[in-house]
Amino acid sequence: MSTAPIRFLHRYTGRVETETVYGEAWLRWAYETAIGRFALKSLAVRPWFSRWYGWRMDRPGSHARIRPFIERYGLDPSEFANPPDSFRSFNEFFFRKLRAGARPVDPDPRVAVFPADGRHLGFSDLSAADQFFVKGQRFDVATFLDDPELTRRFTGGTAVFSRLCPVDYHRFHFPVAGVPSPPTLLEGPLWSVSPIALRRNLAYLWRNRRWRILIETTSTGRVLMAPIGATNVGSAQFTYDERQPVSKGDEAGYFRFGGSAVLTLFEPGRVRLSEDLLSATASGLELYAKVGDAMAQIIE
Repeated sequence: MSTAPIRFLHRYTGRVETETVYGEAWLRWAYETAIGRFALKSLAVRPWFSRWYGWRMDRPGSHARIRPFIERYGLDPSEFANPPDSFRSFNEFFFRKLRAGARPVDPDPRVAVFPADGRHLGFSDLSAADQFFVKGQRFDVATFLDDPELTRRFTGGTAVFSRLCPVDYHRFHFPVAGVPSPPTLLEGPLWSVSPIALRRNLAYLWRNRRWRILIETTSTGRVLMAPIGATNVGSAQFTYDERQPVSKGDEAGYFRFGGSAVLTLFEPGRVRLSEDLLSATASGLELYAKVGDAMAQIIE
């Protein structure tokens, strides 16, 4: 069984750090042992399991988990829009809002921003994702998008994969200004999106339950944002007005309990990813950065 740690480059400190993984022992047992993988297939990736676990996190008794979670993972309550004791359940705390100004949005109109707090990978061409996760296994854009026209439009496009850990702020935001479509649900199982899982099988990304949101923009063509469900994240709640203009950084929705991800996909030749994002990915590291910070330069 592999015990390699998950390491990432922290944009704000410039240091390579080791992730403290929520539920790491369970993840490694589930994805790195034969009996664990059997249990996953028969139980944990089923949508009903995530609904049951979400029900538990909605119960009033789950409130007792909040303070120990904040202390163990070093969260900063001064960022919260509401104090920790105000949340009625752990799930309510999990998809908490932040106070105004806690995540400033890069004002440069030529910049696209990260859609979520988390650990990010950037690919000038999404098909190169196999170089990070599973050698020789190319990202299946056609299966992920499940739409021939979108596949044609986005094949060879630039992509950012944003992985949200349970310790992260779990609302996701628009990376560019434009007019968003309604979310389109594509059903699937709920595998983990942790590197512990993806290094075994990259296909979890294009098989998992996911939603497509197309953003029509004036400067960047069509941009696709795809929230991806994962184990214990069976649903995403959307908070934007469909087909109404949004500004860069506006809230799009939130995930309930668990780790999850957002894939942002640009048409070929539309953006140039930030240098630290490209460099970290090329070195086999994710880049930790916050929602609203610069992710890519728009090519005019």
